Order: sequence, then C-alpha cells, then structure tokens
Amino acid sequence: MKKSSSTGTAPSPDPKREAFWALMEDFLDLDRASIERFMANHMEYTQGKEKFTSRDIDFYMSLAYTVRDYLMERSNNSHHHYYGENAKRVYYLSMEYLMGRTLGNALVNLGMYDLAKDTLARYDLDMEELMNFEPDAGLGNGGLGRLAACFLDSMATLSIPSFGYGIHYDYGIFNQKIKDGFQVELPDNWLKFGNPWETLRQDYTYVIEISGRVIQYTDNKGSLRHDWVDTRKALAVPYDTPIPGYGNFTANTLRLWSARAIHEFNLEKFNEGDYMLAVQERSLAETITRVLYPKDDQIKGKTLRLIQEYFFVSASLQDIIRRHKVKNRSLDNLEKKAAIQLNDTHPALAIAELMRILVDKEGYGWEKAWDIVQGTIGYTNHTVLPEALERWPVSLMEEILPRHLQIIYEINRRHLDEVSVRFPGDTGRLARMSIIEETPEKAVRMGHLAVVGSHSVNGVAELHSQILVESVFKDFAELWPEKFSNKTNGITQRRWLLLCNPELAALTSRTIGDGWVKDLFQLREMEKSAKDEKFRRAWREIKQNNKKRLAEYVEKTMGITLNTESIFDSQIKRVHEYKRQLLNVLHTITLYHRIKNNPGGDFVPRTKIFSGKAAPGYFMAKLIIKLINAVAEVVNNDPDMGDMLKVVFMENYSVTLAELIIPASDLSEQISTAGMEASGTGNMKLSLNGALTIGTLDGATIEIREEVGDENIFIFGLTAQEVQELRASGYDPFQEVHDNDELRASLEMISTGLFSGGDRELFKPLLDSLLGKGDFFLVLKDYASYIACQEKVNLFFRNQQKWTEMSILNTCRMGKFSSDRTISEYNGEIWKAEPVVIEQKRRPSREPACSKR
Repeated sequence: MKKSSSTGTAPSPDPKREAFWALMEDFLDLDRASIERFMANHMEYTQGKEKFTSRDIDFYMSLAYTVRDYLMERSNNSHHHYYGENAKRVYYLSMEYLMGRTLGNALVNLGMYDLAKDTLARYDLDMEELMNFEPDAGLGNGGLGRLAACFLDSMATLSIPSFGYGIHYDYGIFNQKIKDGFQVELPDNWLKFGNPWETLRQDYTYVIEISGRVIQYTDNKGSLRHDWVDTRKALAVPYDTPIPGYGNFTANTLRLWSARAIHEFNLEKFNEGDYMLAVQERSLAETITRVLYPKDDQIKGKTLRLIQEYFFVSASLQDIIRRHKVKNRSLDNLEKKAAIQLNDTHPALAIAELMRILVDKEGYGWEKAWDIVQGTIGYTNHTVLPEALERWPVSLMEEILPRHLQIIYEINRRHLDEVSVRFPGDTGRLARMSIIEETPEKAVRMGHLAVVGSHSVNGVAELHSQILVESVFKDFAELWPEKFSNKTNGITQRRWLLLCNPELAALTSRTIGDGWVKDLFQLREMEKSAKDEKFRRAWREIKQNNKKRLAEYVEKTMGITLNTESIFDSQIKRVHEYKRQLLNVLHTITLYHRIKNNPGGDFVPRTKIFSGKAAPGYFMAKLIIKLINAVAEVVNNDPDMGDMLKVVFMENYSVTLAELIIPASDLSEQISTAGMEASGTGNMKLSLNGALTIGTLDGATIEIREEVGDENIFIFGLTAQEVQELRASGYDPFQEVHDNDELRASLEMISTGLFSGGDRELFKPLLDSLLGKGDFFLVLKDYASYIACQEKVNLFFRNQQKWTEMSILNTCRMGKFSSDRTISEYNGEIWKAEPVVIEQKRRPSREPACSKR
C-alpha cells in the first residue's frame, strides 16, 4: 500500500483495488441482529471460543470488539473528511488520561446502550456485570487526566477535528491496597487481558533520540548549523483508541505511544550464552513507558521522567508534521492547520523540540521558526504550587537533551533581550523572568518556557487565572497581557450524569427532554420542578436508591453496614495536605467526641466517605490515610456510635468508583486552603448529581457558588486574600487550640494514642505540621468556621423538603460546568478550528485511510 509522498500530496489508490474500497460503503446496521452476528463472529474468529470454552469475560470481549467495529467505521469516515477538507486540527498533548471504562461511554455516545443491553438480556447476559470485566486503566493521577478525557469527549461531540496524544504506560499509577490502615502500592497491570479498544499502528512508528553530542558547523550558504549525533535511540509505537462524539457521526482519536527497542534481540550474545545481555536493549527501551510518574526523588527517577516527557513530545510532533505534509507542501502554514495545546508543563519540551525540527531539520531561520512555534502552541496551567511547576537541572538536560538545552538558552537570550528593552535596568525582573534559574541549582523553569513559547496561556478557574496574572506569572502578564485568559474547567455530562446516574438522567429527560445531554444549560428548564412535591419525592427516591447501591458495595467489599438515612458526606480526591482531608478528620473526631459524651443525644446521622491515592513518596499524605483508617477503626467498632456515625476509606479510587460514589453523595467536601486549588472538577461532578457543596472560596467552587446561589451552598473559612495576608503577618496556631475546647480535645485524642493503640509517636508528624511547623495549610485556623458550617449542614438536612429543593437547584444550575462550554471557549478564542460535520453516508475520496491516519 502506498505511503504519503515527500511532496505532501496524498497518494492515489490502485485502480485494481477500487472494488475492494467500494466495500467500505456498506455501513454497519445499528440493530439487534447485527450486534448478535458480530458478537458471535468475534467470539469464534477473534477469540477462538465456542460454547464449551467461553466465559463471561469472553462475552465482554466480544461485545467490546463489536462496539469497536462501529467506532472504527466512524473513525475512518471522520479522518477521510478531515483530510478531504484539509481541516485545521487540534492536537492535545497530555501526560495523563483517566478515560475510565470505555464500553459504557462508547455505547452511550453511539446511541446504542439500550439496544445492546436488550440484546444481551435475550441471552441472560447482564450489561453491568459484563462492564465490570473492563479494567479501569490508571493512566493518570487525578483531575488532570480526567479533565483530558472529558475534553476529548467534548471535542468529538462538538465535531472539532482533534487528536489526543499521550503515553501508553504498561502499568498505571498503581493499585492502592489498604493494609493495617496504611496505603500499599501494587502494580496496575491494566493490559493483563489485552485491550480490545485500541489498534496498533506500527506503520507510524518514529525514532526517538536522546543523549549524544552536538556538532556545530557552517554550511555552504554561510549559515550556522547544528547536528545532533551519537545519540541513543528508541522507537515510539502508537496505539489508537477511537473517541466517539455524542449525537453525531464523529470519532476522533487518542494516540498513545509505547517505547520499543530498535534492536530487540542480540542473537550473537544469546548464542554466546549471555541471555540477559541479549535482551538488555529491549528492556532499557521499554522502561521508558513502563510506569506512569516514576518516583523522582532520586536522579534515576528524574532522568526517566525527563525522557518520558521528551519521548511522547517528540513522537507526537513527528506525527503532527507527517500528517500536515499529507495535504500541505511546507510547514509555513502550520499554525493555520494545527493547534497544539500543552496540558500543564509536562509537554513543554514541545517548544524546544518543534524549534529543533524547524531549524535543524527543515532549514527555517530562527525568526520564522519562532513565529510558527508561538503561533501553533498554547499552554494550560493547572497549578499554583511551586513544586508542581517543573524545573529540570541543567546538568540533566545537558546529558539527555544537549541540543534542546542549546535551543532553550537561545530562546532565553532573545527573551531577556526583549525584557531589557521593555524594562531597562530592572535586573530583578530579568532574574525572575529568566527561563534559567540560577539558584539553588541551575535549572530550566518549564513553566517559564511554556509561557514564553506559547501564544496563549490560560488558567482553569477565575480565581486561579487571577492568581497566575497577579502572582505566579505576574511579570509575564505585564509584558504580554494579551496572552493570558481564563478557561474554567468542565466535565462531560454524558459520563457524569447520563451514564453514571441513569435514574436521575431519565427523570431529567422525562421532565425537560433530552436536549441537556448536548446543551447542559437546558437543565435550567427543570428549576420550576424544584417546588413540585411529586418531583421532589422522585428526586429523593433516586438519591436513596443510589445510596443503597453504594451501601451494598461497601457491605460486600468492606463488611461495614451504612445507614442510608444518614448524610453521605464525601471527600473523594487525591490525598494532599492542601486539600485538607485532615480538617475533615478533625470534624469526624469532633462528632465522635460529641456522641461519645452524649450517647442518647439528638444528632443528625453522618457517614464519612473518603477515597483517594497519595503519591508513593508523599509521607504526610500517606500518614493522613493511616489516620483516616485509624479513626474509622475506632468509630465503626464503638457500640455507642450505633447508626449515628460511620467512617469508610474506599481503597483504589478510580473513575469507576467515582461513578458509584458521586450519585450517592449528599454532601461534597471541597475544603482546600483558599488560593491553592486551581479548579477542581470533582466539585462539578458532585454538584451535577445533586450533592450540596461545603467548601472554601477556592478554585471553581467560587464559580459554582455564583451559579447555584449563596443560599444553596455552604461556604466557610478564609478567602485567598486573607490566607495571603495571614501568612505574611504570621499567626499562632497554639492560640487557636487554646481558644477552642473541641479542637483541643480532638488533637489530644490523637496525641494520646486513642487512634493508634496507645502509640503516641505514630501521628506526631501530623500534629507537628499543625503546631510545631506553623500550620501552613491553616487547618486549625479554619476549624471553628468549618465546624459551624457543618452544623448548618445538619440543620438543613433535617428539613428534607428544603434540602431536596437545594439539591435540585444545584443540578439545574450546572450548565456552565459542561466541558462542552469549556471546549467551545478554547476553540473560539485560542484554537480557531472550524468544526467538520461528518455525514454518515458520504466519503469525500477513495484514498486509503491507512496512508494518512
């Protein structure tokens, strides 16, 4: 089969094969008979199974392959249209993708969920049971990866030509087990049974180079040139997963790169008996994509992480340029045909790599190349935490990417020249704005590189974007105010309501129609039903059903019986000190102390639900998990608690577990220290499913309050400005303890070993962080306000009529927080890609899809 020619024109198909390509005009029928036929074919011919050897997992695989057939049909058709129209495409570069299980989401977006469910039922097969066979790939650490998944869904739903790029990790973040209350990390072998959703595309394999040295010389035209030589090489092999839009015929692609050795096997060494050395090159190469986020507290981990980032960036850019040249003779118009979005600083090396390709490989002059780079690349920042703004030691960069370091130095020289012209004599500003940090260790500031090399920089919530402009990137915003904007995050309502909460979705559609699935603002039409008692009863019944479903799962997996009439109070997110699970634990201990001292008191029953992973090297976060489980052990086994208080820590938090917890939650804990959470998306998912928020004025919770109204949310604690002022002036956490008897009692219960079998040392580091080290995250400062706000929660929960009305209004007013709105803003203001509407029965050309994908 012919490949794309070097001139950039698409190949012509072989006329003798025209009849074969004509077969592709026969589209799959969307009916029960087709599903049955294709499942049977995949059972026998794809999997080699028959009635005596097939198991339930084989039925899942057969259904998955069948659904993929429908997806591939749409994917091929979509790519034909994109090439036929030479459409501008969006390329989303992210180190993380938390896609969740594909089967349910694909069936929903294809419009065949009910059809497939009914088809399976004819053979006594349960859809939900089959869906449980699909692993929940942990190819991300939290909100960043889940956001990327939502964005891909929305881009396809909005018919925006797009491609997602990332890494095909052999193992995900990790499987979390709780042993004796402690987090234990186990490998996440998500590929154990294969992945029916992906397609290996070996014909688009690229060579990736690292290390080596740079030769500088003058060419025959008198131009200074650079050759990167003596490099180590590996191959980047792509795996493609189709991403279907909802209610259309679009299917875009997520392409994940896997590392392979160029020479996988040394036969000579093997024949000599050196079996380990025979496969050493393969082992070293495949290490690159073995694990998501290798522990980087040592130089080997840092080195691997840097190589990972460059590996996927280099492969993705080579692929983007190859695809561009199918229809365009040069890269002069790249910014008109490609929009590359960096999801945080992890792909920031794309700036240096694209410059290297343009200058060293394509022969562009520096100025023209820089215009192309800046015009093509946009940067999304996701954090204000200094440790999360990556810095790479210059010594490491020089070893791994010597040519890129040279390019970064030249970018920085020209950048500082511009700063000097705009702000003459301001040496302090030059030091602050330099891409190269001089102390304490000479390092490349990747956040600075991303800002300098992009035409657009955005935060992900109004407060976060304000902090970027006024603090984190203040100097850059003063130099280029036009670069900075806000794009508040969003979630896809297809997964986070339609799929995960089918009863509530059905009630919504019966009430206002199903237009909300593509236009979440239509939920506003349901507000008038908040006063309708019949509607409120139906709403409460659905919430109760979801709570029972979660309670059954907890009973089955943990042996703990939950009171479904209690407040299901959920804090489900990555465990981090700034997210303040510790504050929630102190409230739990306070409730325990109150009930213990007054067993027959009139308390509102409460179920505390925690879930989330701590980074393997994050000692304090892991100790917080231990404390949560220690408190749960005491509370759940104390007969005085009865049904008044239960505490559960649900291990191995994932998209699938979130889909179970979120519809069942009454209360959403969004209690980070104000000014430290970039946005949050769990807050949106919970509120969309009718949970009321208790939170600080941080991240997107501020905007949720603006949408749902002050009267339908519970706000407490310091504001971001007050946090900044308090840290500047200093405060005495001991005074907070002295002035609050309940706080003092809660801390004493920890310090005296009540939750640690009398061991006074186990939780001492947590107590020291609050008292001895000054309570940086202001847990103690916000405690009294938090406790008072929780009492307000209790008061409202007693009035179920009012609580239900507030719950309904939270859902109805979440239109702004659809990722469809977010992506529309990105596209309208940054990417400017024209949507391409895919028609099911039309193909614009007979060009083989495999020549251009």
